[in-house]
Amino acid sequence: MESKLVLITGASRGIGAETALLAARKGWNVVITYKVQKSAAESVVDRIEKMGRRAWAVKVDVANEDEIYALFRKIDTEYGRLDALVNNAGAITGITSFVDMSPERMREVFNINVIGSFICAQEAVKRMILGSGGQGGSIVNVSSAASRIGSPNEFIDYAASKGAIDTFTLGLSKEVASEGVRVNAVRPGLISTDLHADTGDKDRPEKLKQFIPMQRAGEPSEVASAIVWLISNEASYVNGALLDVAGGR
Repeated sequence: MESKLVLITGASRGIGAETALLAARKGWNVVITYKVQKSAAESVVDRIEKMGRRAWAVKVDVANEDEIYALFRKIDTEYGRLDALVNNAGAITGITSFVDMSPERMREVFNINVIGSFICAQEAVKRMILGSGGQGGSIVNVSSAASRIGSPNEFIDYAASKGAIDTFTLGLSKEVASEGVRVNAVRPGLISTDLHADTGDKDRPEKLKQFIPMQRAGEPSEVASAIVWLISNEASYVNGALLDVAGGR
């Protein structure tokens, strides 16, 4: 049987890269997207191909719907199937108070984190649902524990965008379940990734670990394990779940 294919957006580093590598180890073929870090994405592809799996990296800005549509057309041509989508691409900007956030910043965060994820999921569902000749599938949206914490005085816009992803997950999971598609989300907490440098505080995990019941930041591989489990047949009766991977916070 041909190996299943998973598309993971924003997978040149961090949680996305670890998810791609673990999925490959579990037998999946993988398509990853990147926006800027081409060499890092190609490195992930090289590591996957050395495992004997097929892999492909494509430059996509998920804030641009035309680039998303082109990506899915390429998947149709190159693979002819899509079995899972991981909506991982996301944006976070500098730490600031809400009153100092510009409309341009808010739009950028929502265009990438929300609208981009919506359109990727829409295209995936079109290909997966049984009623359109699909074979079913799984979607995992990468949300954040920030969606229930709110991130005051840091990035309320980011937290709100992830709250939208939570609601989206719940609604879509109910809409497409009878068509063979499961939709779930993971909500990472404080994870040691390069994302914190994007906020202007690369040492944030070390500074905030005292607020985590487990007294440490998580690792990208720990989130990847949850994601890959959710797209697998082992989670065949899990739908509409918001799975916290946040060390108890």
